[in-house]
Amino acid sequence: MTVMKTSMRNFLAHKGRMALSAVAVLLSVAFVCGTLVFTDTMSTTFDKLFAATSSDVTVSAKGASDSGETTADNGKPPVMPASVLGEVRKAQGVKSAEGAVFSTSVTVVDADKDNLSPSSGAPTIVGSWNANEARTMKITSGAAPKGADQIMVDADTADKHDLKLGDEIGVISAIGTHTAKISGIADFTVTNPGAAIFYVDTKTAQQTLVGESDVYTNVNVTAAAGVSDAQLKNNVTAELGGGYQVKTAKETADANQKDVEGFMNVMKYAMLGFAGIAFLVGIFLIINTFSMLVAQRTREIGLMRAIGSSRKQVNRSVLAEALLLGVVGSVLGVGAGVGLAVGLMKVMGTVGMELSTDDLTVAWTTPVVGLVLGVIVTVLAAYLPARRAGKISPMAALRDAGAPADAKAGWIRAAIGTVLTGTGGFALYLASAADKAKDGSLWLGLGIVLSLIGFVVIGPLLAGAVVRVLGAVLLRMFGPVGRMAERNALRNPRRTGATGAALMIGLALVACLSVVGSSMVASATDQLDKTVGTDFIIQSDRGQLITPQAVKAAKSAPHVERVTEYKLTQADFTTPDGKTLKDTAITAADPSYATDLRTETVAGKLPDAYKPDSMSVHEKFAEDHGISLGSKIKVAFKDGSAADLTVRAITSSDVVIDAGAMYTSISTVAKYVPADKMPLDALVFASAKEGQQDAAYKSLKSALHDYPQYIVRDQTDYKDALKDQIGQLLNMIYGLLALAIIVAILGVVNTLALSVVERTREIGLMRAIGLSRRQLRRMIRMESVVIALFGALLGLGLGMGWGATAQQLLALEGLGVLDIPWPTIIGVFIGSAFVGLFAALIPAFRAGRMNVLNAIATE
Repeated sequence: MTVMKTSMRNFLAHKGRMALSAVAVLLSVAFVCGTLVFTDTMSTTFDKLFAATSSDVTVSAKGASDSGETTADNGKPPVMPASVLGEVRKAQGVKSAEGAVFSTSVTVVDADKDNLSPSSGAPTIVGSWNANEARTMKITSGAAPKGADQIMVDADTADKHDLKLGDEIGVISAIGTHTAKISGIADFTVTNPGAAIFYVDTKTAQQTLVGESDVYTNVNVTAAAGVSDAQLKNNVTAELGGGYQVKTAKETADANQKDVEGFMNVMKYAMLGFAGIAFLVGIFLIINTFSMLVAQRTREIGLMRAIGSSRKQVNRSVLAEALLLGVVGSVLGVGAGVGLAVGLMKVMGTVGMELSTDDLTVAWTTPVVGLVLGVIVTVLAAYLPARRAGKISPMAALRDAGAPADAKAGWIRAAIGTVLTGTGGFALYLASAADKAKDGSLWLGLGIVLSLIGFVVIGPLLAGAVVRVLGAVLLRMFGPVGRMAERNALRNPRRTGATGAALMIGLALVACLSVVGSSMVASATDQLDKTVGTDFIIQSDRGQLITPQAVKAAKSAPHVERVTEYKLTQADFTTPDGKTLKDTAITAADPSYATDLRTETVAGKLPDAYKPDSMSVHEKFAEDHGISLGSKIKVAFKDGSAADLTVRAITSSDVVIDAGAMYTSISTVAKYVPADKMPLDALVFASAKEGQQDAAYKSLKSALHDYPQYIVRDQTDYKDALKDQIGQLLNMIYGLLALAIIVAILGVVNTLALSVVERTREIGLMRAIGLSRRQLRRMIRMESVVIALFGALLGLGLGMGWGATAQQLLALEGLGVLDIPWPTIIGVFIGSAFVGLFAALIPAFRAGRMNVLNAIATE
């Protein structure tokens, strides 16, 4: 009880000094809890949606995916004959059944040809209006579609694009473009996470999406009273026999949930990873806080020991303070995490993913995880300072007039740090020298971990040398004030090292990712310059296949010399070694693709692969299966018949663009695959007539104006798009790393604030002998800047080393250009100086307001 009372008294006595550490715990716990609440809420939203939209039993065509969505390469949904509906109705236990048609391989545009698809990446769905849809949609204005000239839209999409009754919109599918006017607007009775949904009548859906009458994509079955979904499924399956997918409502919902689960897990674990980094940075803050508080209370601890307190009691007292800090910070963090989750939901709403706070899900495990993590991390971080406090002898403490100086780290620490850093550096060397990227990645991970830990351990030794160099370059010009700032930073190398290490971690990751991202862009750009011989690339950024109508429009554009089609399909390969390889990718293209992409061959000539019944394979595939020029491979095409294709060329496996591709001609595939099953183009390439590139560029854009889902890019545009994609990913990562950097800034603030308290008497004496308030504030700001720059130098240097090693592994995959983004590196370094200035504002202000006489009188 006495220990707890002492701990409570000390905690309350130093509550101001504990505040920033508590904020660090709060932020880290909030990020963890916010992530869990946010992803749980997304899961709840999708669960409710899928449960509400699934009929008791759903019958789908054999080619449909588990969730029932379109999977056909020809842009049409897999269908079954309408006669299936009659057979289903005969099954025992069926109350009602109705046929439906829907597709996600569509684009919907308004009268100005602007795309109405969601910007969030959620699907655009066009389907038939039926009783099953009416369970989750309520018509709020107008009426359901009747006839080919009418279409109904969901209310969210209507609001986003300012659509109203009577507006004309167009549905673009593999069949063509169908126009209709809005007859009604329907609102969801459950939360819509962002999909754009349009309804037409069944006959129109059949003709518009499939091009056939008397077919359905699925049949929705309702069970009679007292019949379970499982029993109904068995009855329907018995009636239909094989050849169809039959799923209960739960199975359909689970399959749909599985489709979004992967995305949510990636988001969840990525965000938790960054929260872990913030926790790691927070550990340095807590260690520094308790180390300085213990040092400042040396005399007090000595008195406690002198009157009978044992080492264990002193140790427990400090750990109890840490426990209080962890509990307070964690409790506040849990509450802040819920607020953060709501904020994330609002942010997702701005990009098109609607999440309702009515579905806000706070599982009981979330606050438990937050509290346990926050408390354990705080107590563990305080363990070393607590142990140090327990070792203070009564007499040594009573002789100590203030905080003990720690001019240099012990030789054991130096030895351990040197060994770890050296081992980490050697692991990075092994990674860079690896022959295979997979093997090298293991050494890279080990090298990053060991070198990071090594730099943290050896930080106090590095602090002395680095701070002296920074002082000579930056501080000496400010005269005595600059020299005092340098000496203050050098006074306690362990503290300076720990404070700089907190900033080092975040900046090391920033530098590493910057080098990797910049090298990827530079390497891809280099590959494009070397290999791509076409002028224009036409594709959809949403992964949509290119319809025949759009290809025809591109071919009709003036000033265009040639258009090359490029299709992706799958086939079962039977190789000369007798092995059968299921669902192997094969690329079908026009013969001009051999010119559009200058792929290096190790045997044969690539144009020969486009001859009738011919193909190419890549070098590694040929080695694995004993294939040489003239070898025959039996290729059983998906949705088609089998062919014996002759290998006419073997391409290099050391490429980036189309790595691992095996080519054949479109005419060869068309010989064995029926016309209605031929895959649509994944890409289209176009080349301008000599000297008419600008005119061809404009004419292609004009020709594809009616197809806004496709983008025409020249090589410059393509490079810019690649750079933007990687840049957006890096910016998102930098935003998540900002949490760790904010915690590190709090660490600098806390270190300065506590050091000001520690040096109260010294500051009073300096003021008494003539140091002005302005000079005092400048000294503290300079000390803060040099600590921040010390952390930045270590972090940026370490991160560039990691990034350069990672690039060596990427070079094994063809990305062979190392590019150091010096503007980013220099900008981050300069920004670190401003971070130091910002962190020093409050401590410098408080130091300047000290009463000189009271400060001198402080012991």
